[in-house]
Amino acid sequence: MHDDRRLIEDRLGRVLGERIFPAIYPESAPLRASIWVAPGEPVEVAEGIGAPRTPIESGARWGAPWGTSWLTVEGTVPQAWAGKTVEALIDLGFDQNMTGFQCEGLVYRPDGSPVKGLHPRNQWVRIGSPVLGGEPVLLHVEAASNPIIPFFGPTALGDRITAGGDPQYRLGRLDLAVFDEEVWQLAQDLEVLGELMHEMPEDPARRYDIVRAIERALDALDLLNVNATAAAARACLAEALAAPAIPSAHRISAVGHAHIDTAWLWPLRETVRKVARTTANMTALLADSPEFIFTMSQAAQYDFVKQHRPEVYARIKQAVAEGRFVPAGGMWVESDTNMPGSEAMARQFVHGKRFFLTEFGIENQEAWLPDTFGFAAGLPQIIKAAGSKWLLTQKISWSQINQFPHHTFLWEGIDGTRIFTHFPPVDTYNCSMQGREIAHAARNFKEKGRASRSLAPTGWGDGGGGTTREMIAKAARMANLEGSPKVRWETPADFFTEAEAEYANPAVWVGELYLELHRATLTSQARTKQGNRRSEHLLREAELWAATAAVRKGFDYPYATLDRIWKTVLLHQFHDILPGSAIAWVYREAAQTYAAVAEELTAIIDEAQRALGGDRPGPNVFNSAPHTWYSVPAGGAGPMRTAPPCSVTERSDGGFILENSVLRVEVDVRGLVVSIFDLEHQRETLPPHAAANLLQLHPDLPNSWDAWDVDLFYRNRVTDLVDADFLVADKDSTAAATVRIGRSFGSSKVAQTVTLRAGARALDIDTAVDWFETEKFLKLAFPLDIHADRYASETQFGHMYRPTHTNTSWEYAKFEACNHRFVHLGEPGWGVALVNDSTYGHDVTRTVRDDGGTTTTLRASLLRAPRFPDPETDHGSHHFRHSLLPGASIADAVRDGYRINLTTPMPGVAQGVQPLFGIDNDAVVTSAVKLADDGSGDIVLRVYEAHGGRAEAVVSPGFDFSGYELCDLLERPLAGESVESPRSEGIRLRLRPFQLVTLRFTRTTESAWNKHSAMRG
Repeated sequence: MHDDRRLIEDRLGRVLGERIFPAIYPESAPLRASIWVAPGEPVEVAEGIGAPRTPIESGARWGAPWGTSWLTVEGTVPQAWAGKTVEALIDLGFDQNMTGFQCEGLVYRPDGSPVKGLHPRNQWVRIGSPVLGGEPVLLHVEAASNPIIPFFGPTALGDRITAGGDPQYRLGRLDLAVFDEEVWQLAQDLEVLGELMHEMPEDPARRYDIVRAIERALDALDLLNVNATAAAARACLAEALAAPAIPSAHRISAVGHAHIDTAWLWPLRETVRKVARTTANMTALLADSPEFIFTMSQAAQYDFVKQHRPEVYARIKQAVAEGRFVPAGGMWVESDTNMPGSEAMARQFVHGKRFFLTEFGIENQEAWLPDTFGFAAGLPQIIKAAGSKWLLTQKISWSQINQFPHHTFLWEGIDGTRIFTHFPPVDTYNCSMQGREIAHAARNFKEKGRASRSLAPTGWGDGGGGTTREMIAKAARMANLEGSPKVRWETPADFFTEAEAEYANPAVWVGELYLELHRATLTSQARTKQGNRRSEHLLREAELWAATAAVRKGFDYPYATLDRIWKTVLLHQFHDILPGSAIAWVYREAAQTYAAVAEELTAIIDEAQRALGGDRPGPNVFNSAPHTWYSVPAGGAGPMRTAPPCSVTERSDGGFILENSVLRVEVDVRGLVVSIFDLEHQRETLPPHAAANLLQLHPDLPNSWDAWDVDLFYRNRVTDLVDADFLVADKDSTAAATVRIGRSFGSSKVAQTVTLRAGARALDIDTAVDWFETEKFLKLAFPLDIHADRYASETQFGHMYRPTHTNTSWEYAKFEACNHRFVHLGEPGWGVALVNDSTYGHDVTRTVRDDGGTTTTLRASLLRAPRFPDPETDHGSHHFRHSLLPGASIADAVRDGYRINLTTPMPGVAQGVQPLFGIDNDAVVTSAVKLADDGSGDIVLRVYEAHGGRAEAVVSPGFDFSGYELCDLLERPLAGESVESPRSEGIRLRLRPFQLVTLRFTRTTESAWNKHSAMRG
């Protein structure tokens, strides 16, 4: 038999496009349209509906960048259409290939109630099914003319201030139309079979069966009267569609989904409307499709709808109650997980899960992070401590060099916690139920033979409108179809329960889930990263001092204010805000937000400290750190001890020598540090002929994803900034030896201050940069005379190790990595730490010198200058603080990491303050001291083991309490957990490496404590 498959396949494509799709709407009548352009920012619905209109016609231009236009469409259903299904077709000027990245609309009834969203692949509004004929039609559309941001080129469209006012869109079709469901169903039949056919091997009989069924259907179709012959054509396909899947077919849990970036190529205010449009769509679709299940993560986005579109939120709550609109993930936003600090990462789950519990009575057991740019090794413990046990992500499939070896596995974090994890093999979080996607998921699944299930997040995201009725129709046809995986709508919890049950012994992946892409997100938009870090530590201090003042002085603990500020900070940790990959508008607003947060938190701290220490001047200072600082107890206030003096002298060949009782540091005439001698260990820190505090400038033009990526070839060219404009020493102070250095390069200037404080092991380096470069990468380098095959980077609630070598492609790929407050390199008995106040990106390389020694170079990443999506990324002034600690242990790195990030103690209060808690082991570090979120007045203490070993510690509360409990992150007691608590010894903790513990104390009188102690025996 002759092979005519290609002929039939090509015939199918043309008939679908030119005959069948147009016949879905066989009759139409134009709608009348009028428009009002809102001045400035979006207005309330009542104002938009009531504003005066100007007539507008299909084909007219509309929509300045970031503008809002209120469009009214009206008409009358023709009497001749009685008994038919009628829809309004409203095309705002959509490009179907740019779903989620252009204009959108939300349709309202005349009474202001929302109907559904309008999107490139969802342009219809149901008028009636069936209609009576003669009905008036009146709809209002809040149309957002969000600009199409051109990828990878500099653009002024990223901020309303610079975007201009020219109309961007041209109105398309504005019609009432008859919807022929039979033709629509025929289109779904043919698409499913045609797409399946293309994915099948050439030889199986099933492919030939499908070809012949399609041929018979096309022969049965009258191309001049598709509507009359659609049923006959469908009958020809029925047998092919009824053939059941084989028993071993891969099983796909389809989850309705609309991944919406909380900000990205649009500002936060537009996300509020994107979520409203999409959820209006999805609740309407749920009402029409009983088998469909939709899931949405990010509690903040639910809160957006609750605050701004309460009518839509009521529909969401009803659908949630029915179990069909499923809150997922249990986080405030789908945050970055590399850079948020320990407490911030914990509070993402606290605020997310608490919102879902309060609003819906639902507790999630899965973390849902499909688009996050890699996962820190401390995250599994946090997920478990929040009461969850599963993780879903997708982004690791984007890695450039190594293909991740699993799709379903156990992920083990730094403390040994394991989380059942799934990477959907469909390799997208915007699955559209195309045959190629479904076939790819089955072929790609790496656990074949051990497991049979995967998950497919299904729907258009980022304002694309979510799942469509076409996707639901295709899934129904693939529920049990020969040659296809079996597709079924399920909740994430149902999928994970079934997947975990069938896979008894999954493979284990230990350590971070490193994304081999988007490494530059650790550096881009430095101001936002500094704002985040500063806010995290100010929140720590505000909670600590407010709680202490509440216990000691009856201070009014600011529950609501702290709750609101935490949610603001967490919102800005979203995975396209904190990483620096959003438009200019986002960062202009973020800078204002962080300034307001700092002002508000500083006021809380000041008020609480005044309540504790009084207004009169005195010798006592507050210590917010978790360790004693110059004899001031952690979490208390007291007098500081003085340290032996330091000095500055001139070097014989130019430059200066800075010396205290611990270190001797030499700065040469170039302003570079050429010697750091550890007096205690009698050891030089730097390799021979090397210079530290070296600023290095690289060209930085990645192959794509400008703000996201740095490609390894950036290292091929480097300029060392060694010319000093000035070099000045401060020789008058004995408390600190200081040298100031100035440099200039390109269009930028740098002013550095190198400081050796009295008695300190740390060499402090303050770097102020006026940065006006383009496509450049600025690093701060420290070559070290250390032979180490690995180094430690701080992450949430501990630290992790990475190799200094590149033995394998996995190590080679990690040429830019994340740390929090410190990086530590060490040989047995001696090490060096670099701590920072706001940088995250770094790299570590090693070479062997001619003398046989090893030079290990640690470089902190300071600034970049990508042009997309913000063409002026980081232009302006910046200030960074780093400290190099020779002779440092991990314990020293932990301690100084906190020291450089917390408010510098300033003398000035008369009264000392006893800490709320004493802890007798520095390895057990306080992460939070606060009052319980429920307003009970209970005191919450969160600690973790920070050094990476076993640790015993006695926690000594500095207040009377009647009882305490071990709790989860949501401050709920943990069943079956206990700690020893003899009255005379305080509360004894025995912690595993990096173990996280939360304790909740109930305050009472001394007599009540004695009674409680006696009861415990």
